[in-house]
Amino acid sequence: MLSRRDALALPAAGVLAGHPLFRHAGAADGDDPTKVFTGGKKPTDVRLGAPKTLNGYFPFVAPKTKEAWEARRTQLREQLLVATGLWPLPEKTPLNAVVHGKIDRGEYTIEKVYFASTPGHYVCGNLYRPAHGKSKDEKRPGVLFAHGHWADGRFHDAGEKAAKASVEGGGEPDMDRGRFFMQALPATLAKLGFVVFQYDMLGYADSTAIPHGAGFRDAEAELRLQSQMGLQTWNSVRALDFLAGLPDVDPKRLGMTGASGGGTQTFVLGAIDDRLACAFPAVMVSTAMQGGCVCENCSLLRVNTGNVEIAALFAPKPMAFSCANDWTKDFVRKGYPELEQLYKLYDAGDRVDAKEWLRYGHQYNVHAREFMYYWMRNHLMVKEEKVKEPAFKPVPPKELSVFDAAHPRPKDELDAKALRAAMSKASDAQMAKLVPKDAASLKEFRRVVGTALRAMVNSTLPEYDSLVISFQTGRFPVEWPDGYEGCKEQVARTRKEQDGTHSIVDEFARDPDGSVRHYTSGETLPLFWSWGKMRAHHAWVVWVHPKGKSSLFEKGKWVPAAKAILDKGFGIMAPDVLHTGELVGDKTPAVDKTYAGYTYGYNRAVLAQRVHDVLTAITRTYGFTNEQKRRFPVHLVGWGEFGPIAVLAKALAGDAVAKTAADLNGFKFEDITDPADPMLLPGAVKYGGLGAFLALCAPGEVLVHNHKETGTGQLSRAAYEAAGAANKLTRSADKLDPAKVVEWLVK
Repeated sequence: MLSRRDALALPAAGVLAGHPLFRHAGAADGDDPTKVFTGGKKPTDVRLGAPKTLNGYFPFVAPKTKEAWEARRTQLREQLLVATGLWPLPEKTPLNAVVHGKIDRGEYTIEKVYFASTPGHYVCGNLYRPAHGKSKDEKRPGVLFAHGHWADGRFHDAGEKAAKASVEGGGEPDMDRGRFFMQALPATLAKLGFVVFQYDMLGYADSTAIPHGAGFRDAEAELRLQSQMGLQTWNSVRALDFLAGLPDVDPKRLGMTGASGGGTQTFVLGAIDDRLACAFPAVMVSTAMQGGCVCENCSLLRVNTGNVEIAALFAPKPMAFSCANDWTKDFVRKGYPELEQLYKLYDAGDRVDAKEWLRYGHQYNVHAREFMYYWMRNHLMVKEEKVKEPAFKPVPPKELSVFDAAHPRPKDELDAKALRAAMSKASDAQMAKLVPKDAASLKEFRRVVGTALRAMVNSTLPEYDSLVISFQTGRFPVEWPDGYEGCKEQVARTRKEQDGTHSIVDEFARDPDGSVRHYTSGETLPLFWSWGKMRAHHAWVVWVHPKGKSSLFEKGKWVPAAKAILDKGFGIMAPDVLHTGELVGDKTPAVDKTYAGYTYGYNRAVLAQRVHDVLTAITRTYGFTNEQKRRFPVHLVGWGEFGPIAVLAKALAGDAVAKTAADLNGFKFEDITDPADPMLLPGAVKYGGLGAFLALCAPGEVLVHNHKETGTGQLSRAAYEAAGAANKLTRSADKLDPAKVVEWLVK
């Protein structure tokens, strides 16, 4: 890693994960003076390969300090809330819970429950309560139970054949538990003194208004961050509201368990809701497969993270895991040791545990259940060595159904289309309340929408020292930092020989931008920069164009707009952002056709990748300074269809960018209809579209032109007025001539 001092001392530097090149303009091959890769070489950027999928490898690196983890924890939790459509949290409307049909099982009772998690959408389930042993006013610990992807959910009957195999294999003690473990678990917890609410996933048992996996797969859903994963997570939040609000439940002693997809619900709720005090996700968390169903995936969720790190957000509260001969089979050796290290930072090593039963396949059998009972009892009730699950008699599943003649399905129950419309209306109302009116409301707007944009792009302006730099000039090689000391004189001599005219190409790869990040980036950013006849003020223009850096030249000569910038004494920095110029692979990675969340849940969208690259280019200009070591002013210009990229980059870069000019190209996020559109940014419409991101640029000097006036235009004007900078935002519905844009930019 180079030091900032060394970075500022060199005339130019680049970053590359493989073989770096650093060449003077005019020394390039062919007609393109900006060309970086010669001799058949190609960029070595992981983003040009196949996209990461749910079946990838997701290691977790334990943080070195609690402080580092707390910073990462805040950022990651915000990412999860944005991804699931819960940032900011929707209004918690009345549950209007209906509890009826008590079934007396001697040691415990079962009741039938349904409530509205949001108007028109109902969560159904069964409430298991101990029958005796407490006074009327004494409160008990409560446990949520999420059933996972077993057929029929809480009504699951494994059948005679499967039950017999489980018993003979030692996984279950008897046929009743072999067939009906979905009932055995809450029944045992109730016998042990817990109040248990077992609730349906979407499309299971009684919750069939929206079929499982359906209704949220189009571009509009992506743009509004509406997903089955998000809705199911909201149902879990409201299920916890229901359980915590029961008169016989202690809201400070709440736990949750679930297996497989129910395990996903468990660790995700634990990550975003502080009320859970104990968690036990079974046969789910690992560094391997992350969850195969639509209901376990949504855009943004696992970009630069994975299930182990998400589960780690629960630390230092007690959490335990069970593993089987499935994708969790290596968790005890990969993922769990690092998680244990994190807990030890909090002196809480006894609050995390994992056990494996590798002789059994994917299951939540009696061995794992007894481990869970022990865990819940020890951390929510009393200390004891072990818990033995007693035999039980199941209730015929049809008798557990919530709806009957006296309790028919609610007439206001909504299908997916109607529910999504209601969700959009509610979300738009929340956004309307955020429109800035003064300094205080502008600050809140930035907190909400700025945080959302950072999560959607999954990037921020990097520190200069986070860029690993090496380069090779057209005259001599330089390996940095090892070879830097030996080439200082040559670098100085080269600068002198060039007589102050520096047109140079270099490449970048970014390191992770936080001490607890666990992915090496493997990124490369080809750049062309020239400081021409730069004046004493040392200002730079970052040039963002659909054709990349080659757009600076036509037939080997500077285009008029670029020449005008240089003639005014400004330097130019032009990147080839992802899938432009030389940063193009053999083919553009495809977006999953069945559900875009399978792609955007693990990889930045193309638009986000490009904004990320522009942020890197902005930071790159900080490597140039004068003897006083002042940071150079940086201006930003976005041409054609890449104008919106410049707006988003400015919104994230803040005052690191002085002036921004952007051709909005008549673009509106609302017009996108294809989830694979390279201009799609999951969540963009939810948070107000391009106008909202332009509002985040306040009070910076911005010129936008060639735009469609929409309601969001009001938002950007309101933000600039609230910032006391109405004169800093210049808007034109017409497409401006490049000369006019440059005139404004360099004035």
